[in-house]
Amino acid sequence: MLFLANCFRLLGVASLIAASAATQAQAWPERPVRLVVPFPSGGATDLVARVIAQRVSKDIGQQIIVDNKAGAGGTIGSAEAAKAAPDAYTLLLTTSSTHAISPHLMPKLPYDPLKDFTPVAHLADAASVVLVTQSLPVKTVAELIAHAKKHPGQLNYASSGNGTIVHLTTEAFKAQAGIFMTHVPYKGTALAIPDVISGAVHVLIDAIPSGMPHVKSGRLRALAVTGEKRSALAPELPTVAEAGLPGFSSVTWFGLYAPRGMNPDLVARVHDAFEKATHAPDVVESLAKLGVEAAPKGSPAQFAAMVSADSQRWARIIRDRKITIQ
Repeated sequence: MLFLANCFRLLGVASLIAASAATQAQAWPERPVRLVVPFPSGGATDLVARVIAQRVSKDIGQQIIVDNKAGAGGTIGSAEAAKAAPDAYTLLLTTSSTHAISPHLMPKLPYDPLKDFTPVAHLADAASVVLVTQSLPVKTVAELIAHAKKHPGQLNYASSGNGTIVHLTTEAFKAQAGIFMTHVPYKGTALAIPDVISGAVHVLIDAIPSGMPHVKSGRLRALAVTGEKRSALAPELPTVAEAGLPGFSSVTWFGLYAPRGMNPDLVARVHDAFEKATHAPDVVESLAKLGVEAAPKGSPAQFAAMVSADSQRWARIIRDRKITIQ
C-alpha cells in the first residue's frame, strides 16, 4: 500500500509539473522578450532580426527588444544567450556562421551548438551572386569554369575573410567545378569591390543587395545566384546549378534558438509566433529588399535536421580544403 501511495504521489507531482509547463506556454509572453543578435547593429542579421521582431511584437502584444552582442564572429552573443533561463524571454536569432561553420573553425568555442540550445525555427535564407570583373571574357558559370581550367593558376577571388561564408562558398564552388583560384581575403566584401571593378581581382561571391547595384551600373558582370531557386531581386539570373554546376547551392540561413531545456509546448508557441510573423506579407516584402526570403514553413525538428546537414557539409569543405581562420 505504501508503494502504491508513493506511486500516486509521484504521478501527482508529474501532473502538476506538466500542467505548470502548459500554463507557462499559454501565458507567454507576459513581459518584453530579449532577442539576442550576435552581430553588429546595421548588419544583415540585425536588419533581418528587426524586421521580424517588429511584426512579432505587433502580433503578441509585447515588445521584442533586439540586443546586439557582437564579437568573435558571433560567438560572444551566442554564448551569452546559451546561459539564459529556458523561459523564452531570452532568444537568439543567428545564422549559419555560429552554428554550422564556427564549430569547425574554432576548437575552443564557448558553447556547444547542439547541447546548449533548443532549435526553434528556420526563419529565412539569403543567397549570393557570383560576380566577375568586366575584363574577364566570361558571361556564364560554364564559361568561368572553362576559362579557369584553360588558364590554371591565373584567376583569383575575393572574400570577406578567412572562414567566412563567402570564403567557404567559393571553395565549395572550386571543389565541385574542379578548378583553382587564388584566395584574396578582405575585411568585408565592400572593401573588395573596388579591386574587382578594377580587375585586380577576378571573382567575388557577394550578397545580392550589395552586389547588384554594381552590375546595373555596368561596373561588374553577374553570372548566377547561389540559391536553389532564382532570386526575386535578380530574376533574370540563373542559379549556379542551372548555369553550369548541377546540384550546387549555398545560402546563409537565419534561425531562432532558445537556451537548452525549454519546454516543448513553449517551443511550439514561440515557433508559431515567429514563423507566422516571418510569412506576413509586409515582412516578406521587407526581407526581399534585403535579399532575404522567408524559409519554407516547418517544425523545430526540421530546422535542427537542416542545420545538422549544413554543418556536416561545411565541416567537409573546411577539412578537405584545409581552411583555417589564422
